[in-house]
Amino acid sequence: VLTKRGYRLDAVVEVKGKKIGIEVDGPSHFIGRKPTGSTILKRRQVTNLEGIPVVSIPYWEWDKLRRDSDKKQPYLRSLLSV
Repeated sequence: VLTKRGYRLDAVVEVKGKKIGIEVDGPSHFIGRKPTGSTILKRRQVTNLEGIPVVSIPYWEWDKLRRDSDKKQPYLRSLLSV
């Protein structure tokens, strides 16, 4: 999804009338298990400039869910507080 200011997000969903960005962040977004500076900056800018809070799904958590697709929806719901 391309935002108004040119940022790309993996998905944007609406929860209780509010837009929330979803990013499934791969290995290039992390140093070890900590997000890189550019990843932190993007999240901050999208939240502050676009008004869209961003929920990050680290690749290692998403990879675990691929093995058990029945857990994907509850996992996403918990992140989005639905």
